[in-house]
Amino acid sequence: MSYAMRSLVEDDNRYLKSFRLFLECSSEHQSQYPAFVFPSIGEGKANLNVMGVGSGAGEKDTSWIRNSKPLGYLSADIADPDPKPNLDYIKFTWNKMTATEFEKDWREKNYTKKMDFIHMIQMLYYVKDPCATVSFYQSLLDKKGKLLIILVSDESGWGKHWKTFKTQLCNTESSHSVTTGDIKTYLDSKTVSYQSYELPSQIDITECFTEGDQRGELLLDFLTEVFNFSGTAPAGLKARALELLRHPDCSKEVEGRVIFNNTLGVLVVDPLQ
Repeated sequence: MSYAMRSLVEDDNRYLKSFRLFLECSSEHQSQYPAFVFPSIGEGKANLNVMGVGSGAGEKDTSWIRNSKPLGYLSADIADPDPKPNLDYIKFTWNKMTATEFEKDWREKNYTKKMDFIHMIQMLYYVKDPCATVSFYQSLLDKKGKLLIILVSDESGWGKHWKTFKTQLCNTESSHSVTTGDIKTYLDSKTVSYQSYELPSQIDITECFTEGDQRGELLLDFLTEVFNFSGTAPAGLKARALELLRHPDCSKEVEGRVIFNNTLGVLVVDPLQ
């Protein structure tokens, strides 16, 4: 029996469970170390200003900061933080708020601080206007600063799946289906200078095709962004979604396992001229 579909993000508990399972089944966290960015950040500066937008538990901030210790001190402004290990050469400013709330607060207080490095990893899915968000944070860059954006690639399985089912799955105020292809189109329209890279990544989604498998159903929720997709999606939509997830456009079969293309797109955006 099918019920009205609703967005997975409306249920924090289910979302967190499915997200943790996604991380367990994917190679994504092994793909997000942009070592190619750091040599060009804040050239010639002893002290660096860094901003993390949507940093979560902060594992990436801590790792990058340790690997790129400046000559002097580093100031880190973090939006959406959890406690991190203390590093004695960093002055942290914690901002437990969304990217949109942080932008509003920054504008209202007329801050003039400029950033050497801003990173936005897998967070533009959760804002109303991804392009406007990119534009604002780009405006905070110092003249040699860099804005790092990581999203799923337009050519990944996600990109193909979203293009097919964007209007049929749950839609919320946030732009959950945004890819680096969308952001590149926006940047090109504004003649903004940026560099583009791809980071191979994959997810084992084999259990999604076993009816009643608890892990598979959780992972299917994350892939479709629908709460209890298996139990609420109309039969026809469910069949088409599963067919595409398994299709060579999205996945490949390796030793009997279904491996979904989770390739990430990386954009390194230059400051406004």
